[in-house]
Amino acid sequence: MTDRRTHPDPTLVDGTTPAQIISPCADLLARPDGPRDRQLLHGDPVTILGDRDNHSYVRSVKDGYIGFIAAGHLGQPTKPTHMLTAAAGHAYAKASFKSADTATLSFGSRLTALSETSGYIETTLGFVPKSQTTPLPHTAKPTDSARHFLGTPYLWGGNTRAGIDCSGLIQIALLTAGIPCPGDSDLQQDAFPPIEPNRVQSGDLVFWKGHVALLLDALTIIHANAHHMAVVTEPLAGAIERISKQDHGAVTGYARPASSD
Repeated sequence: MTDRRTHPDPTLVDGTTPAQIISPCADLLARPDGPRDRQLLHGDPVTILGDRDNHSYVRSVKDGYIGFIAAGHLGQPTKPTHMLTAAAGHAYAKASFKSADTATLSFGSRLTALSETSGYIETTLGFVPKSQTTPLPHTAKPTDSARHFLGTPYLWGGNTRAGIDCSGLIQIALLTAGIPCPGDSDLQQDAFPPIEPNRVQSGDLVFWKGHVALLLDALTIIHANAHHMAVVTEPLAGAIERISKQDHGAVTGYARPASSD
């Protein structure tokens, strides 16, 4: 059976048009009336494949994920110049933190500077403090990126500092390290070469059925999970014991992305 997440429905495709996310974030939906599969960040490029019920049928360029996005979230593509490297940040109406905030952005958002002051870049969403951004290209260690999300509430299908799930955390950690990464945990397990449990190290992944975590070291993981309803760190052994008693069951494997810290 064809996977709708990675293979477009030919009855919905009538062309290919480049676009990008112009909102702070946008839900990528399984169908125009939901549910949410994933979220895309400001500046993420997409290819519009078709239109239906005031939604665009799109393929996300960063991971190939296919779904529907409300048309108002999409605009003409630009060349991003900066990435938000704070865990979260605001855009402002003026180049002053005392002015009205106009948008809330999450780590990994890609911004296009229209102009610059000594302390801010001007974007289509407003003025963003330079201290919260880094010029592109930029890469970071997966474990460092993941730590930005400690304490973030768990949100099914979430990809932002406001709410994130297990595979969303892994994806942002790897993408900001320059490592291609699919959006869901089963796709992630298929994407990376397996390793033996006795060889795990920092930057490796551990999988359960429907769940994934990132190893900070051979004994400690960071993951977004519904038990804590947040992104937390905890001992790997304790997580394995607890999760084995839940729906996810036993560990299904370990993997090492193309590059790990």
